[in-house]
Amino acid sequence: MVPDRNKLWKQYEQYASVLVHIARDLGEMLEAAVRRLPSHPMVKGRYKEFGSYYKKYLKLLNAQKDEADPVITDLVGLRVVCPFLEDLAAVEDIIRQDFTVLELDRKGAHFSFKEFGYESIHLLIKIPESILEKRGNCGCEVAEIQIRTILQDAWAEVEHELVYKAEFTPFDDPLKRKLAAVNASLSLADNIFQEIRTYQRQLNGELGKRRDSFFRKIEEATDGLLFEEPEKPGEGDAYIQPGLRNTIDDLLLNALYAHNKNRFDEAISFYSRILDMKPGSPVTSLIYKHRGMANFAQSSYEAAIEDFSKALELDPESYKAAYYRGVVKSVLRRYSEAIDDFTLSLEIHPYQNFTLYRRGQAYYHLEDYPAALADCEASLALDPDSEGAAKFRNLLQKKLKMSG
Repeated sequence: MVPDRNKLWKQYEQYASVLVHIARDLGEMLEAAVRRLPSHPMVKGRYKEFGSYYKKYLKLLNAQKDEADPVITDLVGLRVVCPFLEDLAAVEDIIRQDFTVLELDRKGAHFSFKEFGYESIHLLIKIPESILEKRGNCGCEVAEIQIRTILQDAWAEVEHELVYKAEFTPFDDPLKRKLAAVNASLSLADNIFQEIRTYQRQLNGELGKRRDSFFRKIEEATDGLLFEEPEKPGEGDAYIQPGLRNTIDDLLLNALYAHNKNRFDEAISFYSRILDMKPGSPVTSLIYKHRGMANFAQSSYEAAIEDFSKALELDPESYKAAYYRGVVKSVLRRYSEAIDDFTLSLEIHPYQNFTLYRRGQAYYHLEDYPAALADCEASLALDPDSEGAAKFRNLLQKKLKMSG
């Protein structure tokens, strides 16, 4: 039987306005669900317009052996576009947790590197009862969610125009090879972006550990003089030796691993190898700063001061290098020089509670209690929850009462 287009149009019209609302409700629900991911995937929602609906209806009807009405499962469609490959599995897990998944199809997973075609994860979900009860009957009870990377999505959009919507698809071998090459390039780019992302996370993790151990060393060397309660250093993670290569990134990661394992001579050696490669000024300044931290950690204070000074010469805006140099001078009880460095750091970046706190300590050791209290109060204004600064203020108030 030939399908009646006008009849299908009338049926579709009954549900069109409801489909709009359901697509929006599902989009908002999915967006809230994936918002917990740090990469912030983008959610797109749509409902199938009648032209597309009718075209698919005829296509499915032609593929069937009987004349039953075809079941169109993507009247409502959602797409989650992710920055990185790792996000695809994370989004899929979230969807499985928050929705009832009926079917899963990994499009393009079977393609060889010689073939072109878009890759995407397609999930068929049951539209939540809460939405159906709120919006009413929409002619279907399911919706489709596609999960792609940004590059997969870009390829799918272009391929849709070149292949799916065209009157004929490329059949000439050179054209096929060109499309396959573009697709392979995008897939390679996705993999490279993921490698960089994984490397960044590994590097940032090591930087965080190194920073924590450095601050513990500062607290032991400075706060102990005031309160006689230095904190005990924590246990580091197991040392993992990555493959040794000669790129700056790999040498830096090796240096950070060694640094976090308290193998300071080894860390300094890696930092020095990077400096021997003579990278640009910003990188060189950063490496001097890291090497200064390693020298400080093993109590090579003069070497640390020299490294922080070189970092500051190469990057006069490096307020942290000025602060770190001031810390080392405080440990050496060169308090006037330390105050100069802390003041320089604050001139570059005034809103540093920790620098104000350390400068206040230096003033304390020079018995300038009013200046110490002023810095302590400013530090607490920036960080009211600082237990160390609060304890220091109590000490200063007692000193001022005694001297008054």
